[in-house]
Amino acid sequence: MAVYEGARPRPGLLLPRRPAVGAGAVPRRRLRGAVRARRRPQRLGLLLGAIVVGFLLAFFSLSQTVRVAATGYEAERFATELEQLDARARDLRSDLNRLGREPAVRKQAIDLGLVPLGDPIVLPAR
Repeated sequence: MAVYEGARPRPGLLLPRRPAVGAGAVPRRRLRGAVRARRRPQRLGLLLGAIVVGFLLAFFSLSQTVRVAATGYEAERFATELEQLDARARDLRSDLNRLGREPAVRKQAIDLGLVPLGDPIVLPAR
């Protein structure tokens, strides 16, 4: 068997690895495959992830702005509707006050064909 510089013995199937024993033995660092092949890590995935996160944050901000605007629009619509209902209630109260008085009731009775009562008839007691 030839010995090459940097060659390592293969461990047995069930035997644990023995630490290197020797005068000048220096523990080796394990390098990743990309570093060993002198390739730089790809930043494209990181860049695309940052762009997606940025768009998600912008979309979330936009949806919150639209929700606030819609809520303001609904509040304004409800305030306008409340003013209209208050005006209608005032008109109805005014009509009830006007139509509930004696002259209005008498006029409505005459319009319906009712006649006012004549003088009361007094019967003498026996």
